[in-house]
Amino acid sequence: MNELQRFVDEAENIVFFGGAGVSTASGIPDFRSQDGLYNTKYDYPPEQILSHGFFFSHTEEFFKFYADKMIFLSARPNAAHLKLAELERAGKLRAVVTQNIDGLHQAAGSKNVLELHGSVHRNYCAKCGLFHALTDILPIMQGGKIPRCGCGGIIKPDVVLYEEPLDGAVIEASVNAIAGADLIIVGGTSLNVYPAAGLLRYFKGSRIVLINKTEIPFDSEATLIYRDSIAEVLGKIKC
Repeated sequence: MNELQRFVDEAENIVFFGGAGVSTASGIPDFRSQDGLYNTKYDYPPEQILSHGFFFSHTEEFFKFYADKMIFLSARPNAAHLKLAELERAGKLRAVVTQNIDGLHQAAGSKNVLELHGSVHRNYCAKCGLFHALTDILPIMQGGKIPRCGCGGIIKPDVVLYEEPLDGAVIEASVNAIAGADLIIVGGTSLNVYPAAGLLRYFKGSRIVLINKTEIPFDSEATLIYRDSIAEVLGKIKC
């Protein structure tokens, strides 16, 4: 921890790159661990359900799964989210680049959050583009019905499904943030999901801190490695 604290103290431009493991301490399951979302049983594989084609061909089944397994309104920011927001307020952290769609970084107070895979809190009509809040359409989904706009169009969550490209503006902002960082902290991600994981190649600095409970191929690139809860590690940092 002394080494990590020194890195933070000396840094002027920190970027955090995180995945599902950041939110597990908030009660949101990850995807690929033993108890993760992708190791549960459904009529269709989760990867198929969460695809663009499935959304339009099996819309009712998509929303049943989505409402049951992807929405966690009772979740609250944990020590990792709160510390990142504190580092931003202190002028140390310039951006959070996240693969998560839960909105917990914003709930903790972070302002510059780059959501690579979108957010469950934004929903738009696939026909007219009108915005719909999650709280407005969640009861409809939980009732087993397809949420529809006043124009009759299906309301689609603003999350990146399989077969869909990432938002170009978010990618560009993430690349610029990572390229300008002098310290990057990577936490709670196996870095198996591309193109998001490939963004780290734009980092030009020399200090990479990796916080992940299991070994990943990116370990060889890291300056410091922690095999512990990201909430516990980040929670100990002093601003």
